[in-house]
Order: sequence, then structure tokens, then C-alpha cells
Amino acid sequence: MAYASHRSPLRPPRPDLTLARDCEQCLGWGTVVTRDGDHELCHVCQPDPADTEGPAASGS
Repeated sequence: MAYASHRSPLRPPRPDLTLARDCEQCLGWGTVVTRDGDHELCHVCQPDPADTEGPAASGS
């Protein structure tokens, strides 16, 4: 049986607080609360994991 990590609504994502330190959007927390009350990583200061695919994604 395989187990995968599931995103729990009770556990917010883990931001990199070093990146969030001077962010005006999330005020240094690294997460923002959506209109639905969910915690999401701040799109201003936290990198998107999909953007870090490596040099093959650059097209060169």
C-alpha cells in the first residue's frame, strides 16, 4: 500500500521565513489567508516549487 502526503486544512504550509522577513504582502509570515480561510504560501516572497524544475525547463 502506498501512502502520499495529503494537504491538511488544519496544517498551514511551511514558508521560508528568511525570504518572508521584509515582505509587505504577508508581513513576514510567509503565508496569506485566502477568502475561504485557507493558508497559502505568499506568492510575493515564497518561490513556487513548479518554477524550480532545473536547467532543462529553460529551453536552451
